[in-house]
Amino acid sequence: MAKYVAGRHTADIEGDFVVFIIGARINKPWRAIRAMRALGNLNKMVKDLAQKPEKGLLHAESAGFVSIQYWRSFDDLERFAKDPDPHMKQWRKYTKLAHKTGEAGIWHETFLVKAGQYEAIYNNMTPRGLAKAGKFVSIKDSSHARGRVGSPTA
Repeated sequence: MAKYVAGRHTADIEGDFVVFIIGARINKPWRAIRAMRALGNLNKMVKDLAQKPEKGLLHAESAGFVSIQYWRSFDDLERFAKDPDPHMKQWRKYTKLAHKTGEAGIWHETFLVKAGQYEAIYNNMTPRGLAKAGKFVSIKDSSHARGRVGSPTA
């Protein structure tokens, strides 16, 4: 297990960015192998993207059947979504094998985040999430959430 970093930290990232969350669910456990084949290997796609920073993926983490991804821009994410290989190839496989049969389901959410309009706190943690997409920086104990999201204090 990685040693934690003591103290309070936050994430610092330059400019606007996109948070993309995608998840899957196996709806028919008795058809799990077929469902898994239909869903494909998202981790492999993400690993390939991580090797090509020019594609715009800043960082991704998996939590079971959910992947949380940080992208430089919506244009980068959209370009990836329309990429014939690997994304569209896998999407066609999913629609052929599981979409109509309901063996597996997928969902996603996309958030466009303006520069400075986010909050992230890491207390006695290792860098993760946005802190890995951007920078992991120490904050003062007097820092408050409203100030970190760029809102005036009440």
